[in-house]
Amino acid sequence: MRKSAEEARRTRDRIVGVAVSRASTLGLSGLTIGALAETLNMSKAGVVGPFGSRGELQLATLDRAVAMFLEAVVAPGRAAGTGLPCLHAVIDAWCAYLLQSPFPNGCFVTAASCELDGQPGELRARLHDAVTRWRRFLAEQITAAQAAGDLAPDLDPEDLVSTLTGIAMAANQEIQLLGDERAASRARRLMRTALASHRPGPAAQARTEAP
Repeated sequence: MRKSAEEARRTRDRIVGVAVSRASTLGLSGLTIGALAETLNMSKAGVVGPFGSRGELQLATLDRAVAMFLEAVVAPGRAAGTGLPCLHAVIDAWCAYLLQSPFPNGCFVTAASCELDGQPGELRARLHDAVTRWRRFLAEQITAAQAAGDLAPDLDPEDLVSTLTGIAMAANQEIQLLGDERAASRARRLMRTALASHRPGPAAQARTEAP
């Protein structure tokens, strides 16, 4: 029984791994059981079985892509601490993730946001929750940096979150569509400049600047 459960888990992970790669290029709506079955050399029933439906497979695919983003970008930030050190680590990891994306079509979350923003339903709701948590995490670190005196107290954290997110989305397009090799380093510089522009005074300059 234990062996069967482990085999089932491995099969499910394998299906989701292929689904993430295909959805990065074709979109979540482009995932079809038939195409996945052919790629995996499995029956259609074998592909959909671990999930129960195509919709649940799509949700599992989205969850995996979000988890990969969090592991690549948020985990290094948490390891660095809170506030400004966390933000600096997140920016570095974020830009590296954009440059060396594990997905064929760049940032999965950005692509899915464009695909799903006008399509109400469970997939959009799941993505909305994931993006909301991500933005809340950034806002919390900005607030922590303000409490530490590293960022100006009158800064609206949501303003800076929007600035950082906009830079990242622009960089993703520049990398994926325009083939701009400088996009990731430019994004990193612009993000750090955005942080530095909200320093409360000269005393904080040394803390916000990074090597």
